[in-house]
Amino acid sequence: MPEWKQKTFGFPSFDRRKIEANFEGGNVSSDGGVILLRQVDRKLGLTKALDEVLPDRRDPSAITHSQVDLLRQRIYGLALGYEDLNDHATLREDLLWQSAIDRDSPLASSPTLCRFENRINRRAAYEMHEVLVNQFIASFEKAPEELILDFDATDDRVHGNQEGRFFHGYYGDYCFLPLYVFCGDQLLVAWLRQSNRDASAGSLSVLKRLVAKLRKAWPKVRIIVRADSGFCRWKFMKWCEENDVFYILGLARNTRLEALGVILQVDATLKWIRTDQKQRLFGEFTYMAGSWDRHRRVIHKAEHSRLGANPRFIVTNLTGDPQELYDSLYCARGEMENRIKEQQLGLFADRTSCQKWWANQFRLLLSACAYVLVEALRRTGLKGTEMERAQVGTIRLKLLKLGTIIVRNTRRIRLLFSSAFVHKECFILLCRRFAPE
Repeated sequence: MPEWKQKTFGFPSFDRRKIEANFEGGNVSSDGGVILLRQVDRKLGLTKALDEVLPDRRDPSAITHSQVDLLRQRIYGLALGYEDLNDHATLREDLLWQSAIDRDSPLASSPTLCRFENRINRRAAYEMHEVLVNQFIASFEKAPEELILDFDATDDRVHGNQEGRFFHGYYGDYCFLPLYVFCGDQLLVAWLRQSNRDASAGSLSVLKRLVAKLRKAWPKVRIIVRADSGFCRWKFMKWCEENDVFYILGLARNTRLEALGVILQVDATLKWIRTDQKQRLFGEFTYMAGSWDRHRRVIHKAEHSRLGANPRFIVTNLTGDPQELYDSLYCARGEMENRIKEQQLGLFADRTSCQKWWANQFRLLLSACAYVLVEALRRTGLKGTEMERAQVGTIRLKLLKLGTIIVRNTRRIRLLFSSAFVHKECFILLCRRFAPE
């Protein structure tokens, strides 16, 4: 970007008065909400827990920026909308940011943050996932009766020669294929994978670890796994059946399935012809694919509308009414896609532009940690308010991007927020709800 040498610039005049501006306002920040994120982080103990499990092989006598400071700077930055390391070249001088990181001096430079990202390995990525699951468990005041784990994969397009990139025919581009696991709105897993493998690759190993961890905390909890047809693999279903885990999975349609459901589909078509109204009929049958070890229950949705026939199939080991299972349980998995969009669009989970594989996995996990902070703010702090279902971008715009004057001396740090701030009552409520006990 070219250097702008003109210090003062103008805008159209008002009431015969010139309007002049410059960037010499002094200790003013546009990120007043970063101090609120600091409070949420302290309540959760997120960055402290991450610091305890991540290795730091630097010489202690030569360290200027502690590892926990680097974690906070990077995670808070993503939550506030700063996806690039280059943003920290100037952000590091912001007094409010320094106060949020508990420092009285400039924060880490972008080269320091880059070196930090590139010293992460597989073990560190595993330990960070342990922290995410521990955060999820700690969010419950009492043992839940039932947990629904949503598995899904998405494309993470790359635009360089990153390690582990491959072309994916379905997405039509070079990309990674990260695996996500959510429970409701809460994120448990964000695992980076190569795209030259099956969409379900590694999902069974992830499920085994999650179930073991969750049942150690809550031995009697009922666990349901929900996913699309990309995860419908017989070993996955067999393990669930042998370990008292329920599943409801999409099943890709084929000629055999369509033949088994032809009577119901014809019935739906005839009713549409008679009424000219969209028809949705539900039935079930047992089915065994050529690669499966046994027959399983398949729910069939026979649908016909002006667009023609649209049959759908799901396989499950749950009991209950077919339509209820399809409409109320299986279709609800679509909400997980909104959470993935929040991750990618709002918290830059797809900013995997590092050359090394584990550095990109680390970036994905940093984005996941930023999501955990903002989601906790939404779930706990905004409960009962008009923004309790607001997405990350809305929360950032309305509550975190807050103009602030900073007055700092040896005895006190004063933050002067705008008197005309529209959401001041909500901001004060959040501060109270996350106040130290």
